[in-house]
Amino acid sequence: MTESIQDTAQETVSFGYENVSPQEKTRRVGEVFSSVARKYDIMNDAMSMGMHRGWKDRFVKRVKPQPGEQILDMAGGTGDIAFRMADRGADITVADINQDMLDVGAERAMERSESDETGSLVFTCQNAEKISFASNSFDAYTIVFGIRNVTFKDQALTEAYRVLRPGGRFYCMEFSTTEWSGFKEIYDVYSDKLLPRMGQAIAGDADSYRYLVESIRKFPSMPEFESMIRAAGFTNTKVEPILGGAVAIHSGWKV
Repeated sequence: MTESIQDTAQETVSFGYENVSPQEKTRRVGEVFSSVARKYDIMNDAMSMGMHRGWKDRFVKRVKPQPGEQILDMAGGTGDIAFRMADRGADITVADINQDMLDVGAERAMERSESDETGSLVFTCQNAEKISFASNSFDAYTIVFGIRNVTFKDQALTEAYRVLRPGGRFYCMEFSTTEWSGFKEIYDVYSDKLLPRMGQAIAGDADSYRYLVESIRKFPSMPEFESMIRAAGFTNTKVEPILGGAVAIHSGWKV
């Protein structure tokens, strides 16, 4: 009797401000990124007024990729982070659940000029909640502006811990909630009113960018997310706020 009750109970998760089934969220997130894949980097420039490039440079400096290291860049579709790390000599596995995003990254990789010091790049379709690679496979795991779209974030963090070698490092950059008074109110108006209009004007898709704003609002606070990282087993966790926490770099180590 207990099993039948559990079977009929439908767990729901947030898709922006809506509550939907986990399967529905996965499907709809996939549709969002398939829709925006070709304009994703252009929209990033427009939405952040170009600041995302500096944030990503700062992020990679924190990761400190080394020649010959094996790094898994999860939700790395278009290659922005992966290319920066490969230029430092690391061998990068670019993983994303969305094949359209991966296709954009693979096309960009073919257009890149590479030197003898450039690390290798491999593109693979992966679900962050259930990675196909063996345990203890990577020296570092990175995920940038991607984990808030994962249905079960705790499972993704557990998988990140599993695939890292002992001594491996975890780095995540994600939008959060700024703690700067005054700026927060301006940022909220900008996000709610302007970003969907920009999405419509540039990518022809206001709804996808409205969801992206809502997903930021639903993401755990910086202390809450740090607690989730620790719960997955990571030690020496740190949070580095940018713009008062509008963006944050989270890190941790696998013992």
